[in-house]
Amino acid sequence: MLSNKEIVCPNNLLDHAHKKKGVNAAIVNAGLPLPMLSVQDAVNENLITPIFIGDKKEILKCAEDLKWDISSYEIIHEPIENNTAAIAAKLASQDKVKIIVKGHIHTDVLMKEVLKREYDLLGKTRLSHIWHMTNTKDDKPLIITDGALNVLPNIKTKMHILRNVIDFSNRIGIERPKVAVLSATEEILDSVPSSIEADEITKLAKKDDLNADVFGPLAFDNSISKKSAAIKGVKNIVAGDADVLLVPSVETGNSLVKMMIYFMGACAAGVVVGGKVPIVITSRSDEAQARLASIAAAVVALD
Repeated sequence: MLSNKEIVCPNNLLDHAHKKKGVNAAIVNAGLPLPMLSVQDAVNENLITPIFIGDKKEILKCAEDLKWDISSYEIIHEPIENNTAAIAAKLASQDKVKIIVKGHIHTDVLMKEVLKREYDLLGKTRLSHIWHMTNTKDDKPLIITDGALNVLPNIKTKMHILRNVIDFSNRIGIERPKVAVLSATEEILDSVPSSIEADEITKLAKKDDLNADVFGPLAFDNSISKKSAAIKGVKNIVAGDADVLLVPSVETGNSLVKMMIYFMGACAAGVVVGGKVPIVITSRSDEAQARLASIAAAVVALD
């Protein structure tokens, strides 16, 4: 059942990212093969100019193994893994880097540092995570949020997540995204709290006149399948044609993404948005092409 399909970085992201050349990027705890390979790919695509943070000896060894001359790039020697996050956050606060890319470091260590008020990296909306999912180079993306950062967001937080994903959708050419507020049902049921929240988010989005078509609750099938929506008699502008799935919890989003990766060979480009610098927090098991796509998504998310 597991897919053997090769993961490929989508043109959609690369085309939009190419409009911004050589963005300075902090590579946090660099020095392992996969992170270094994805950074090399991003440099070859002229997306970023890396500043490597980590054990200098390990970074140079990785570059040598890749036959990559990195002598023109800055390396900040810091052999202690958990200290690399503070260096990256400080560089971002000083406007010396525009994006932060997670290398071999735990996500919670990196995000805990970035969230410290002393760096002033928080924006007007709450930070949230976006997955840009594609199956081929020219596939129409399906965006899933939030499947990595906000564990069990309340309605207020979900409205921040919604605003962030609308902004990101606009940046990849979706002028008015269709957002399905996901639940286990398309009916509003007291026994399904996410359906009640979805209905409230739909009303709030309309009240706030957001630049998106937002509807919920919608189950997964009638969010993405016009046939399923028609059979069930679900009629609205989003049903069967969603660009974005706004999920009820991190478990839902994370499971959907991982199923698409492992069963379909989908490319999952993940980025944290809403702050002053986009942050790439790929999984340590992610393939190099997904890491490249994530860096491209971060470049696209830049103001």
